Amino acid sequence: MGLLSVENVVKRYGALTAVDHVSFEAGPGRILGLLGPNGAGKTSTIRMIADITTPDEGRIQYDGRAVGRWSQERMGYLPEERGLYKKMKVGEQLLYLAELKGMSATAARENVKTWLMRFEAEGWSERRTEELSKGMQQKVQFIATVMHEPSLLILDEPFGGLDPINAELLREVIWNLRDDGRCILFASHRMEQVEQLCDDICLVARGRIVLQGPLRDIKRKYGRNTVILEFDGDASFADDLQTAGFVKVLYRSHKRVELKLLNGTSAKGVLERAMSRLNDIHRFELVEPPLHEIFVDVVGKDR
Repeated sequence: MGLLSVENVVKRYGALTAVDHVSFEAGPGRILGLLGPNGAGKTSTIRMIADITTPDEGRIQYDGRAVGRWSQERMGYLPEERGLYKKMKVGEQLLYLAELKGMSATAARENVKTWLMRFEAEGWSERRTEELSKGMQQKVQFIATVMHEPSLLILDEPFGGLDPINAELLREVIWNLRDDGRCILFASHRMEQVEQLCDDICLVARGRIVLQGPLRDIKRKYGRNTVILEFDGDASFADDLQTAGFVKVLYRSHKRVELKLLNGTSAKGVLERAMSRLNDIHRFELVEPPLHEIFVDVVGKDR
C-alpha cells in the first residue's frame, strides 16, 4: 500500500485558478477527508489525482511514482455522479468493469459474488440497473469501485441515496478497508459523515488549503467551547441567551440544543440559566465544537 502525495499543484481553466498551490498527503491505513464549499477546487483536485486531467504546475505521486495509467489500475474511484450502464444486468456489468481493471474472469466472478453477499444483494445479478432504486444503485457502484481490490480509494459523496441502515453498513466496510491498509480519500459536504469516518482532514476554500491535519488535533486546538443540553421544557431559553450575546445557537429542537459559548460565558452560567427555565435536564456536557462549526468559522474568515 502506498502514500498519495500532492505537491504544490495548480490547475487553471482560462483566467480561473481552480486549484492554487495545493499540497497534502494521504497515507495507507488512514482516511483523509477533502472538504470545501462548492467551487472550492475539490473536484478539480480529485480529477488530477485520478489522472483524468493533469496539473498545470506541481506534481502528484502515488507510491513514489507520478500518477498515470498504471495508478488508475490500482485505484478505485467512486464519483458523485453515477456511471453505471442502465440497460446492463448488475452481474454482467460488475464482471465487465472488474475485467477492465485487469482481473481474470474467474477472480472477477468470485469477487462479484463476495461483494454482493457483503451488501446483502445476492439476488441482484440478473436485474438491470434501471430497475434498482437510487440507494441500490449506489451500493452497486461502490462494489464496482472496490471489487478489483484497489490500494487507493477515492470516494466522492459515497452515502448518496442510502438509508440509515445501509449507510451504517457502508461505514463499516470503509473502516474495514482502512484497517486493511488502503489509502482512502473521502470527499463530502456532510460534516457529520467526515467526523465519523476520517482520521485527517484537508479543508479547501477558493482553491487553497485553509486548514489541514489530524481531525483529533484540530478539534482539540479549538477547545471545549460547546455545550450540549438535552431537557424537558421550553427551548426558548437558548434564544434568550443568544440575544443577550452569551452564546451562539448551533442546533435547536424542542428537547436538545447545542450552544457555542461567546464573550467569556462559562458553562456553569449557561447551566444555571437553563435550570431556572427548564423542567428537567437529562444531559449537560461541555465538548469540542462540531466540525461543521469549525468549517463555517475557517471558511468565513477566508472570505
